[in-house]
Amino acid sequence: MEVLRRSSVFAAEVMEVFDRSPTDKELVSQAKALCRDYINSRLIQAGVSWSKPEHNAPVPGGKLAEVSTILLRLGDELEYIRPNVYRNIARQLNISLHSETVVSDAFLAVAAQIFTAGITWGKVVSLYAVAAGLAVDCVRHAQPAMVHTIVDCLGEFVRKTLVTWLKRRGGWADITKCVVNTDPSLRSHWLVAAVCSFGHFLKAIFFVLLPER
Repeated sequence: MEVLRRSSVFAAEVMEVFDRSPTDKELVSQAKALCRDYINSRLIQAGVSWSKPEHNAPVPGGKLAEVSTILLRLGDELEYIRPNVYRNIARQLNISLHSETVVSDAFLAVAAQIFTAGITWGKVVSLYAVAAGLAVDCVRHAQPAMVHTIVDCLGEFVRKTLVTWLKRRGGWADITKCVVNTDPSLRSHWLVAAVCSFGHFLKAIFFVLLPER
């Protein structure tokens, strides 16, 4: 009961920041909560059984739940456009999933490449799709603990690279503008740009990581 109480309190604190300007720490906490939710959705979708050890991790609620729903919806569109791009990430990168260092380095390298030419919501969605695809690979290869490594890596990347951009937009809630009064064809356009760019990034990262094998 105490664990559940702490989880509820922490989740409430994460939600409160939508009523004011969020701090860097709060944006990172929200990013990780969104990542856990996105990954869990993709694991269920893939029919992969996974027992989450982080019982006190916050679950998106309130406005953050709305953000999570939209993030997943945009992710669905992105993955529908090119279903093979966000699957079998480890195989495409030719990496071992038994080393935390290898998984962390590979994810952060891909993340850095995705945002080389700037930051857009399409690329943010792509980042989450990569994290989820890699997490599914890890669980399928009996490395469920790596899921938390991926979540932590995403949080660290957000802290170093995306926080300033997010703050200028008022936080994660800004992503809701991507689906409000937006022409689906226009939305698909920037999603296509994100997925095409990621396809090139995978090839580039493969050659960056190859010498380390």
